[in-house]
Formats: sequence, C-alpha cells, structure tokens
Amino acid sequence: MGFSERPERKGTFIDLFSGCGGLSLGLMQAGWDGLFAIEKTAGAYKTLEHNLILGTRYKYQWPEWLPQINMEVSHLIDNFQTELVDLRGKVDLIAGGPPCQGFSHAGKRDPNDPRNKLAEQYIKVVEIVQPKYLLLENVRGFNTKFKNSGGQDSIPYSLVVKKRLEALGYGVSFRIIKSSEWGVPQHRPRFIMIAKRNTESDNFDPFIDLEKFRRGFLVKKGLCPDKPVSVRDAIGDLEVTGKSLVPNLDSGRSGFVEAEFVQSSSPSNYLQLLQSQRDSTPPNSLRLAKHSEIVSSRFQLILDKCERGVTISDEFRTKFNIKKQAITPLDGDLPSATVTTLPDDILHYLEPRILTVRENARLQSFPDWFAFQGVYTTGGKQRKYTCPRYTQVGNAVPPILAEALGMLLDRHERSGAV
Repeated sequence: MGFSERPERKGTFIDLFSGCGGLSLGLMQAGWDGLFAIEKTAGAYKTLEHNLILGTRYKYQWPEWLPQINMEVSHLIDNFQTELVDLRGKVDLIAGGPPCQGFSHAGKRDPNDPRNKLAEQYIKVVEIVQPKYLLLENVRGFNTKFKNSGGQDSIPYSLVVKKRLEALGYGVSFRIIKSSEWGVPQHRPRFIMIAKRNTESDNFDPFIDLEKFRRGFLVKKGLCPDKPVSVRDAIGDLEVTGKSLVPNLDSGRSGFVEAEFVQSSSPSNYLQLLQSQRDSTPPNSLRLAKHSEIVSSRFQLILDKCERGVTISDEFRTKFNIKKQAITPLDGDLPSATVTTLPDDILHYLEPRILTVRENARLQSFPDWFAFQGVYTTGGKQRKYTCPRYTQVGNAVPPILAEALGMLLDRHERSGAV
C-alpha cells in the first residue's frame, strides 16, 4: 500500500504524557481530532496550552468535565474514572510517550527507575477507555534488555507492555524507526508501538510496506526520500554571523540578546514546510546563550580539531580537560545527533556556541509558528521539578514523524487490514 490523502472522516485521540505537544500536533496535522492531553509539568503544559488549547491553528475539543490544568495521569485515573468509562466508543486512539529516562542509553538505564512504571498508567487508561488503536512512542532503549540484580539479561520492557496489552485484547506490533528517514533533520531512533483492539498479534502488522508509504509521504511533503534533511537545511538561516544582535524579549530576563530574524530569500524545502503557516511575526525562542570567553574558546577548539557529527573522543576530552561527558559538534551537511534535554550536548556546526531553543525545535521539526513558553533553562535542584524550553523540545516527539504515524494509522484503518 502506498501513500494517499486522508479522507474527510476524522478519528479522535487522547494524548497521555503529552509534553509540550509534539505528538498531538503531528496527529492533528494528519487530520486527527484531539480530545484532550495530559501533562504533569507546568512548563510543558504552558506551551501545550498556548499552542493547542488557546491557539487558532489546531485545537483540542477538550471536555467540560476535565480542568484545563497540568496534572499527572494518575490524577486523571483517580478522579475521572466515570468520565473515562463514558468515553468508550468515542475515542479511536490513545497516544502517548511515557517518560523515558530510565530506558535511555544516554542515561543510567536503571531498571528500578520509578519513571519506567509510568507505562502502567498508560495501560490503565487504555483498560478503562478501550480505544480501537494505541500509539506508544519511546526511546530505542525501551526495546533493550536490562541487566537484573544477578547480572543476567531480563526481557525488554517493550515485551512486558506488549503482553499486558495482548491480555486486554490488542494485537501489538512495533518497530525502531530512525527519524531522519521521515523528514526530520536528526538521526533520533525511536521505538514505535502500534496496537489494535480485537486483533491477533500474529496477524497484525501496520508497518507492512512501510518503505513505500515513507517515500510517498516525503514526496507529498516536498522532501527528498533518498537524501535526509541536513542541519544546514533546517537552521542555516538562523546563523548569527553577519547579523545585528537585538535584545531578547520573550524570556522575561534582561541582558540576553538574539540575532535579528531575517527571512531567508532561498529557503530549503524543509524550511518552507516549517514556515508555511507562520504569519509575519518572527519565531520565538531565539535567545542566544551567554558563553564566557573561556567556554567560547573551548567550543572553537572542538570545532577546529574534532570530527563533525561525532561525539568528541575520550582522548580529546582528557587532553583538553573537558569535563562534559558527551559533546557533538554538528556537521552542517548531515542530520543532527539526537537533540536531548541538555543544551550543551551539541554544538553549532559553524559558530562556537550551543544551539538556541528555536534551532533545536527546527531539528525536531516544530513549525516556526509554534511558540515555546516558560523559562529557557533551570539548574540545581529545580531541574527535577521544572520543564524549561530546552527540555520541552528535547523530550518531544518530532511533529513530522508523528504526522506520518497518524497517516499510517489512518491508512491501516481504511484498508481494513488486520
């Protein structure tokens, strides 16, 4: 089956652990109607609210019984179970990306991390609402074995979730998908699980003919299916060199500057895509970091001496006394390394600095009209309790990938495949 346009019929979805709204945005762009989303952190919810609750381009329906506030999924389950039961037969899809730090190869991969159990809350809502389809996104490590206390491999948590969903009557299929193959200028391998109610897992494969669908989707988007979008395609117009620096006004803090936004005279196809619905207002979140001369010099040394697109070596770190464990200087002609929640994990391909929030958002495929809210960064003890803009972007599902998945689900539904 190839790619085709979505018909007028729209399915309804709920987004759990929604973050700032990348998955919801992509599904809405694919033609799905969002009922509501649940996000616990105030910062991410503020961005979600600004763009997808109070916004004008895409909006959730939002039921009257559910407060428009940030909350945990457990709060939804404990306080609105009757209302959730009433949604049976009215919700086609439950989507979500439970927090993934405990599974991530970039972290400690702790099998006892309490955040691993948040998938159980996702399953509980599924059990109550009983939607036709499920879409679960996570890091690649979700499908990797942990070492148990005896040093032996345990089964991946993905198989634990799969068995739980099968017990609820769902056929389950999953793949590891590389974001760069779907129009996202970032390698970012992601675990994608799709499930369908009243279907046998042995006969359920929504990913069949995925390559044919992928090519059709990218061509329709005006993107080349044979060459990934590069970093320069995505953020080349935001280079600072040669531009005036003006005060940054969207962070609520004085003393910061940003490069004056200049509309590109020859935007890449990818950039045209991200700017297609933007009005004359420049995108927000362009604030430049304040680097000391020592830090800027160190970054310039990395750009001068290290291979681009590859994490700097331990030998280089030792030689130049760099404490940071993982820094990747970007290659402008290739997709980016994975955008994380830490601003200094990647360096600009040309200028000795970290990327702005907007540049990271471009690498995540957020459109320029999508405005991030809240503080830019936090440190110390507050890092555990807040979700600043850099973290919002790093945690998000790339909207273009989410849009493709939404269209993939719709294609499967229309095909009548099981």
